[in-house]
Amino acid sequence: MSHFKRRQFLQFATSALTTLGLNQLDIKNPSLRYAQAIASSSPRKLALLVGINNYQNVDNLKGAITDTYLQRELLIHRFGFNPQDILIVSDESEIKPTRQGILQAFEEHLIKQAKPGDIVVYHFSGHGSQVFDRESALEDKLNSTFVPSDRTTSLADNQKQVSDITGKTLFLLMSQIKTENLTVVLDSCYSGGGKRGNLTIRSIEGGKGYISSDIEREYQQKLLFDLGISPEELEQRRKQGIAKGVVIASARKNQVASEAYLDNFVTGAFTYLMTQYLWQENSNTPLENVITNISRSINSTFTSNQIPELEAKNNSNNETKPTYFISRSVPTAEAVITQVRGNNVNLWLGGIAPQALAAFNQNPIFELVDNQGVKRGRIQLQSRKGLTGEGKILELQKPELLKPGALLQEGVRVIPSNYKLRIGLDDSLGKDIAVARNEIAEIERLQPVVLQTGEVHYIFGRITEVQQTELRNKQATYIPPLHSLGLYTEGLDLIPGSFGNAKETINDALTRLKPKFRSLLAARIIKLTLNANSSRLNVLASLNILRPKELDVTVAAQTFTSRSPSKIDQNSFTPATNTNINYQNGIPQIPLKTQIQFQVKNQENSDLYITVLAINPEGKIDVIFPNTWSSAEDATLVKAGETLAIPKAQDTWVLGIIEPLGLTEILVVASKSPLRKSLQSLQTIAQKQGRGDVPVTLADNPTNIIDLLLEDIDSSTLPENRSRNNSNSSEITSRQKALLSDTTQLAAMSITYQAVK
Repeated sequence: MSHFKRRQFLQFATSALTTLGLNQLDIKNPSLRYAQAIASSSPRKLALLVGINNYQNVDNLKGAITDTYLQRELLIHRFGFNPQDILIVSDESEIKPTRQGILQAFEEHLIKQAKPGDIVVYHFSGHGSQVFDRESALEDKLNSTFVPSDRTTSLADNQKQVSDITGKTLFLLMSQIKTENLTVVLDSCYSGGGKRGNLTIRSIEGGKGYISSDIEREYQQKLLFDLGISPEELEQRRKQGIAKGVVIASARKNQVASEAYLDNFVTGAFTYLMTQYLWQENSNTPLENVITNISRSINSTFTSNQIPELEAKNNSNNETKPTYFISRSVPTAEAVITQVRGNNVNLWLGGIAPQALAAFNQNPIFELVDNQGVKRGRIQLQSRKGLTGEGKILELQKPELLKPGALLQEGVRVIPSNYKLRIGLDDSLGKDIAVARNEIAEIERLQPVVLQTGEVHYIFGRITEVQQTELRNKQATYIPPLHSLGLYTEGLDLIPGSFGNAKETINDALTRLKPKFRSLLAARIIKLTLNANSSRLNVLASLNILRPKELDVTVAAQTFTSRSPSKIDQNSFTPATNTNINYQNGIPQIPLKTQIQFQVKNQENSDLYITVLAINPEGKIDVIFPNTWSSAEDATLVKAGETLAIPKAQDTWVLGIIEPLGLTEILVVASKSPLRKSLQSLQTIAQKQGRGDVPVTLADNPTNIIDLLLEDIDSSTLPENRSRNNSNSSEITSRQKALLSDTTQLAAMSITYQAVK
């Protein structure tokens, strides 16, 4: 587990209804509940969820309101909140997210209603900023703020007065809540601002030229009077830590809180991954472990410039308690039924990983489960818009379970055979942007996308002086020539090995990049199968550090299937502390030239067929297992109960950490059926490369190999499984349009590590 940097946390502290398909009436009535405190002697669970997309005098956002619905559905269906106790304050609620609306809602809904022992959640998604505070005990005298929708700005002695809600005010508000079981989630920042690639940064200009408005200072005086403490005592308390409970921030002080385009909707990167993770988690994992796992996901999914942080009240050990201070025992899930209409149902799909959303468009099948996670029926998703969907009932063993709140687990996902790589066009292309759009559109399975209009997988652009400066500040080992053409992630991290010379034309650059496009497409396609959280197979994979001279083996990272009948404890793996391996965002940082080994343990009662792929930072794909090319289809076979070691002790080759520096992802695919087509193709490649029994590189057209692997995976779903599930071809999908991945037949997992000097 990585160690979080502790700091004084609260010193900083388009419509989504259409996109997500929520009924406005569901929002309108609850929005006035705060004025009616409900008398109750039993502990309550109260939540205030603030989301601001539309600002009067500030650049708008697109995903903040989505965040409030992500949290609302999670709290209701995973943590047992009564919908009547969840108050949403947003542009689309009756209580607007103005300064007065937010503060009044906090006072009325949380402070006045919460009693000792109650559970309280406050979530803010919107812009953040900073103001100068001469009374602050901080060295830089800067106080972070949360920007309301009606932010006002005025001049006062060459400084700008703003009506933001400061971290100091939030500290005072938290201090008034009568329960210690308080969780504050802040998906905003005050670093960066504007756009970064295809991400939008939730921050606006602030700093030493900005101060709090008179109304903010007067409000703080009122809160101090209510608490009976002096300004000096307040500063002393803030120096000690947060007021109570825990605070979760989506990014560190000098980093960005970003919102991203996913499959037809926009959301906060952190909020989506946090809520999605909690749909999949049911073991009361300590909150500090939860944040570590979410950090890992943000790094590998969106951007390396966003690391969530957690702070608990001093000496409380709250970081070791479960999320929201709620111990629970409910099955993990990908979706939930929100409405029943005869033989049809409405669904909320909050547990789908962002990179897998494209596999839940064309008729996937979910299993209806009871409170013990036992399958009691099947439901097929017929349409999806954002995270809301409509489905039909295929099978129902216990009709009494068919009701709102019933949980659904993945059964079969459907991988589109025409999946395309979406390439964003950066403004740095200038007048060449139209040429690039036309050229990319002509490349097979590539789709050009205008930035900030939809989901983007990679960005095509030129190196600018600003980017070169950033790379120098980060002490990057390679800085491409100014104006050279290449590829970035959606958060503008460089794709190593993708940049050419400064005088290269658009056409020449795209011709040069065609092999890389094929590798990147192949990698994204195989990632559509990743199902460690939903697979029913029992497989464990690990990355080991080898020290042959000391005869020492250390487990650096582990992944496993969490729904197998005899799953291992999710908290059982703790990274070793007696090595020189550090962890950042939960990802092992492994020095170059370190010798490694992978192990895959088949914990099933039947044989499995294994493929292990390595995708390096440049997008190159190596097949590290199978690696015995003279054998037949049993080259991929791992017998029941056996552990596969790569390389084996008797092999004449070794695996080591080599350049390029950056993230490498290991994909482990385990199938109950032989992987015939892909193996035959790999054997042909090995023969052409003149390789012996060693790993091979998918150099020419890796997409073809991955397509064959998916066909092998798909064949394991037919015909036995369809008959076993009392299904038929029409219930699943057209065979010409998609490939199937069945959780009872396949496990696809990943391990990520970072190569460092």
